[in-house]
Amino acid sequence: MSAARCLQFDVGNSSAKWRLVSGAKIMARGVYRRDDDSSRLRLLACSDAVQAIWVASVASEEAEWHLSAMLEERWQVQPWFARSEARTGTLVNSYQQPLRMGVDRWLAMLGAWHREPARLCVVDAGSALTIDLVAAGGRHEGGYIIPGPSLMERALLLDTDRVRFAEEAVYDLAPGTSTAEAVRHGIALAQAAAVRVALEQAGEPRPRLYLCGGGAETLQRLLGGAGEWVPDLVFDGLEVMAAAHGRDRVLV
Repeated sequence: MSAARCLQFDVGNSSAKWRLVSGAKIMARGVYRRDDDSSRLRLLACSDAVQAIWVASVASEEAEWHLSAMLEERWQVQPWFARSEARTGTLVNSYQQPLRMGVDRWLAMLGAWHREPARLCVVDAGSALTIDLVAAGGRHEGGYIIPGPSLMERALLLDTDRVRFAEEAVYDLAPGTSTAEAVRHGIALAQAAAVRVALEQAGEPRPRLYLCGGGAETLQRLLGGAGEWVPDLVFDGLEVMAAAHGRDRVLV
């Protein structure tokens, strides 16, 4: 038995995280942006051959078509696109129209559920902050979608005339002593408070907290170290869903 090479994608609205997996080993990883030639060249040079391409995408149909065409031309492998579904294994979706749920949310829940089939709170801190609750029996209880830090800051700057700053400020919970600090610290307070209130609303038994996404490390710090930060949680869920659909990374 030899391990096949599987190229996996977590595609957002502006960029795509990717990793090349062989067996249990991650051979390479990176970020692809359609308008960035260097990121495209690095992706296409990551391996001479791949046997499978799996994609989790919340991008537009046009962006998915462009990515798929580029990958098929390079490796002659048709990508498989994961989609949210009513049920994957023992994880059950609460949406009446499951396809309307962003697949990144579904896969993050699936990755966490595969790690620990118990009551869960799964937080994905990206362009949007998503918070999803899973019951101990595996049913999605529901969730929240909140603008992420960049969207919050952009909305504030676009819709106010006098909130302007040029200096840098980190995300922190202390009251700000400049406009920059007041904005960034206010955003930090809103993000951390959203997670804390969601956990309070969840009641007992208290869910196990998992965090992923580009802002997860900062959010975990703002939460005082609470929860388990799993950077590849969406990729983990992609692996679980692929296995549930009979897809394998092992070649005989």
